[in-house]
Amino acid sequence: MSETRHNWTKEEILAIYNKPLMELLYEAATIHREHHDPNVVQVSTLLSVKTGGCSEDCGYCPQAARYHTDIEGNDLMSVKQVKAQALRAKSGGSSRVCMGAAWRNVKDGEEFDQVLEMVRTINKLDMEVCCTLGMLTENQAKRLAEAGLYAYNHNLDSSEEYYKEVISTRGYQDRLDTIDNVRKTNVTVCSGGIIGMGENLEDRAGMLVALSTLNPQPESTPINALVAVEGTPLEDEKPVSIWEMIRMVATTRIVMPETQVRLSAGRTQMTREGQAMCFFAGANSIFAGDKLLTTPNPDVNEDMEMFAVLGLEPQKPFTKKVQPQTVEAQDSEFESLGEKPKWTRPEHTIERNEAAKEKAKALK
Repeated sequence: MSETRHNWTKEEILAIYNKPLMELLYEAATIHREHHDPNVVQVSTLLSVKTGGCSEDCGYCPQAARYHTDIEGNDLMSVKQVKAQALRAKSGGSSRVCMGAAWRNVKDGEEFDQVLEMVRTINKLDMEVCCTLGMLTENQAKRLAEAGLYAYNHNLDSSEEYYKEVISTRGYQDRLDTIDNVRKTNVTVCSGGIIGMGENLEDRAGMLVALSTLNPQPESTPINALVAVEGTPLEDEKPVSIWEMIRMVATTRIVMPETQVRLSAGRTQMTREGQAMCFFAGANSIFAGDKLLTTPNPDVNEDMEMFAVLGLEPQKPFTKKVQPQTVEAQDSEFESLGEKPKWTRPEHTIERNEAAKEKAKALK
């Protein structure tokens, strides 16, 4: 069985990515079968529990307050609303609910307490719970773990070098520090990135170096294809080809053999045949539901039809790791510390981000 390495170099990863496609697919599929059941795919539902109004300037994101997009913002959902959505997701075949809030970082207070109650509620439904809430401290990570959180998503987005061409309001090291804070608990890590933002192949390899050299490697890695949204700085980027997605999935599978590789944003632009090749290349996780936070996604019925055609089965919850125990709020060992960490704000200038901001001002 292939070993999990934590010392991959950019040159090695580029050599894998650029292999003749049939050789690349064969190697990736072989490694995939060594570590995973090729006919089982983990299905998650992504739910935006707080949409829009984000202070970040991420060039790909329609939820950034400084850009003019058609996204309708909403305040934090209630626990009752989230429970209803989770039950709907469970009936549709999802084993995990991923809750996203358009926050720069977690802030102690009533809203975070409400999210903790959402985590408790979904875990009691015997579903895996994932959150993506921005940067968080060690104590905040421990409070989420205590509530029953299964996974925390915090994407690196791209290589450290290209990251500075997409985002100016937060630093790459803050991403790594947040992942490190999660690792101080029993919560699993979900971290990946986006291709198609104008980066080169070296940047894609650089992102995989950053992810694969983490020890342990993330338990889940989403590979997103940019969905260019009008009004964002990246609105004019051309869609990545299916061949680029297949190569990226296969390369990720080879350098991260035990990780669940998630075929994420951009699936609406892929044919069933293209998605089938991604599954063959090592993808074994998807997001189901008609939206990924704010961008389109295939309908869950379409996915189940595709699963039937391909002979795939949804993965049962807690297959890879036992279900966390939920500690009720009144029995919590960890309390709110009212922390105000100084997360990095590089604030360098990215011309296309500034241009999109000025365009938004003119339209308001």
